[in-house]
Amino acid sequence: MNFSNITWLDDKGHIKPPYFLYIVLVFLARGWCVFIASLTQFNDRSGLVRLFYPHKQDFILALFAGVGAVLLYGLVIAERKRQWQWLIPWFKRGKAILWLLLLIDAAMLIQRLIHDDFLFKISYALDALFLFWISIYVLKSKRLHYYFNDWQVVDEPEK
Repeated sequence: MNFSNITWLDDKGHIKPPYFLYIVLVFLARGWCVFIASLTQFNDRSGLVRLFYPHKQDFILALFAGVGAVLLYGLVIAERKRQWQWLIPWFKRGKAILWLLLLIDAAMLIQRLIHDDFLFKISYALDALFLFWISIYVLKSKRLHYYFNDWQVVDEPEK
């Protein structure tokens, strides 16, 4: 018998979100992370944004694409609280939403490559590598699959 999966459960018997899911969501919402970090600089707020996104259009697209990751993070928080039952159908589609966000991020990477005339940059290579590993994770992770199927209607809202 294999009892390694018991670490997946919280004290109420629900599957805990994988830690790598949080890393994936931060990666997909990195435009928002850069935006929030740029707000902490008092002298040159746009300097940090220009460091990661030299073209303004790329930054705005990263913010739009990151909205999906922020909303998916909100679904993860709603699942942990198990209060809003009307979000269950959206949560069950979490893996499909994650695939959609990965496709959008890949399209943005291709667009950034086109802007720079397909010149090699280490940031583009790292983005492509992260997208590759995240895609394998979303495809193969049993825990992620079970996690997105864990929230059922029969669960009572916890007070």
